[in-house]
Amino acid sequence: MLFSICMLCGFCIPTIYAQELGIKTNILYDATTTPNLGLELGTAPKQTLQLTYSWNPWKFSDTKQLRHWILSPEYRWWFCHRFNGHFLGAHALGGQFNVSGVKLPFGIWKSLRDHRYQGWMVGGGITYGYQWILSKHWNLEASLGVGYLRLNYKKFLCGDCGEELDHRKRNYVGPTKAAISLLYLF
Repeated sequence: MLFSICMLCGFCIPTIYAQELGIKTNILYDATTTPNLGLELGTAPKQTLQLTYSWNPWKFSDTKQLRHWILSPEYRWWFCHRFNGHFLGAHALGGQFNVSGVKLPFGIWKSLRDHRYQGWMVGGGITYGYQWILSKHWNLEASLGVGYLRLNYKKFLCGDCGEELDHRKRNYVGPTKAAISLLYLF
């Protein structure tokens, strides 16, 4: 019996964990009309590197827009094998934004509802996540990151028009990443 289990594991592990590259999309970003694409490359049995790009070019009205782009590299260390189970990561991110008329969750940045903010951000943090194997080529991932962002922005009275009210640099500490991603593994 023990011999049979060992043989079964020996045949399954190479086919399950042999993936070298995954392509993914963050379903949470998709829900905010932000197209995104991520590539994750296996670099060692318990390590991967990921690069994600998201871009939202949409203007919903004269007073509501969520325009931004974000580039985010991440190093991941997996507890067992890459592309399966728990992982810890270190991520960086940078991008630009032009946002107005938006209500963010948890009361974050309440003045976005009545003002427009335009600027850039850069930062990084740590990530915890988990991946579930759905089939030979498909995985589902959930991850959350916390960290630091440095923001440099201008505040305007309204969406398109309005005078510049302020120019600030702000330090932010808190959530920097949230993802529920669907992956296709090669």
